[in-house]
Amino acid sequence: MQEAKVYRTELTPVAFLRRSAYVFPEKIAIVHRERRFTYSEFGERVNRLASGLLSAGLQKHERVAFLSPNTPALLEAHYAVPAAGGILVAINTRLSSREIEYILKHSQARFLFVDDELYQLVEPIDLSDIQVVHIEDSGTPDDPYEVFLARGSTEPVQYTLKDEEEPISMNYTSGTTGHPKGVLYTHRGAYLNALGEVIETGMNYKSVYLWTLPMFHCNGWCFTWAVTAVGGTHVCLRKIDPERIWDLINEERVTHFNGAPTVLIMLVNSPKAKQLDQPVTVTIAGAPPSPTLLGQLKEYNFPPIHVYGLTETYGPITVCAWHQEWDELPMEEQAHLQARQGQGYLTADLVRVADENNKDVPRDGNTMGEVVMRGNNVMKEYFGQPEATKEAFRGGWFHSGDLAVWHPDGYIELRDRKKDIIISGGENISTIEVEQTIMKHPSVLECAVIAIPDEKWGERPKAFVTLKESQVVTEAELIAFCRDNLAHFKCPAAVEFGELPKTSTGKVQKYVLRDKEWSDKKKRIN
Repeated sequence: MQEAKVYRTELTPVAFLRRSAYVFPEKIAIVHRERRFTYSEFGERVNRLASGLLSAGLQKHERVAFLSPNTPALLEAHYAVPAAGGILVAINTRLSSREIEYILKHSQARFLFVDDELYQLVEPIDLSDIQVVHIEDSGTPDDPYEVFLARGSTEPVQYTLKDEEEPISMNYTSGTTGHPKGVLYTHRGAYLNALGEVIETGMNYKSVYLWTLPMFHCNGWCFTWAVTAVGGTHVCLRKIDPERIWDLINEERVTHFNGAPTVLIMLVNSPKAKQLDQPVTVTIAGAPPSPTLLGQLKEYNFPPIHVYGLTETYGPITVCAWHQEWDELPMEEQAHLQARQGQGYLTADLVRVADENNKDVPRDGNTMGEVVMRGNNVMKEYFGQPEATKEAFRGGWFHSGDLAVWHPDGYIELRDRKKDIIISGGENISTIEVEQTIMKHPSVLECAVIAIPDEKWGERPKAFVTLKESQVVTEAELIAFCRDNLAHFKCPAAVEFGELPKTSTGKVQKYVLRDKEWSDKKKRIN
């Protein structure tokens, strides 16, 4: 038997909770409605869930799916599932039954923990091969989730991690093939990205983090682990409610939260909006803040941090690190500078903007290329899709599909998307998935879907449709058809009928459609 190395411990974010439960046993770790858990209680509940999973037959690297809003149960899963040797699959709660069914089958999930508010989404699915546990989120002894925990032991389970590059979680992202891909995160990557969040957002043991960002999004951008790493407090929130957010900010003395500009716009326009007596750091992704929003955030004492990333990069991988001298500039100029995606996290490698030959483009702020990344904050692989992984990693770099320019100071700025992906209110939408759905309508001959700018959501899908001869269908009917077959946020905001622009070989010229819809915008990304 090989002797353990005295100078090395395998990196895992599971260790964050073990340390905080030891150092801060009586400190409040989780706030949820009237319930409060100390770090000691948090640790014991995680131990119970981990031992319960093992007693129920979980084998190493088997998948455990959770379909839940931001509740203590989902937060506990981020520690218990990997502690038991499993791989966590946190499912987007906005998906349709058909999409959830695909994820459960593709991931080969052995367990499904589902919040009762969302159970109707899994009712049509054959779950005979999956152990299902209901979560009432009541905290009462008869809550099935609490019953499951009660069967487990408060003692830590025997640790099984032998290599920090083993998978810890799998997050599904909308791809350009219609079907989502399972993005595998490692213990090492999650550990380092969580520390990156701590550093870039300035969290410490006094931090109180409000869960406005879904925990299913890249494991909450790894803040599920980051907040615990510093012994901060998690304030859970089941759904976005601007008035409730304002109440919690004041009642719990919140110091940090994250979200897309859409959430922030709702927040600053709430009747309860007012200037705060202490700063609340807000980390923004999905779209850069507009000059108007930036001014409002500063007025209310929300210092913003603009970050950028993808599911394949554990969430944020770059930050537009602020330069103190920018404080003296006019608000318009500040917003222009903050709109850039910046450069890599301290725990990540610097990103590049490359041409088709994987060579750096000139740093002139004008020449476009593709954003490519490598290093600690890049996924391990697409689960069960070696060819897709090979394509994404060609040339030894992860290819993001986002087009950007490279400024003389080294910061990057997104300008367009190479992939057929729309980002609406922070959610990824595959245009091909929407097109394939519309094509199922018996009256549709051809279809093309692109992103159009939207004041509230940043981007929304728009469908351009050619109908079969003698067929008649209205815009409203086609949108309703989509809503019956897709998650509602993926459905087109508008439908335009007519002949599609094509090349001489018959390929649809989406750029012609984009030119028309984005003609008054400097960038084709919003």
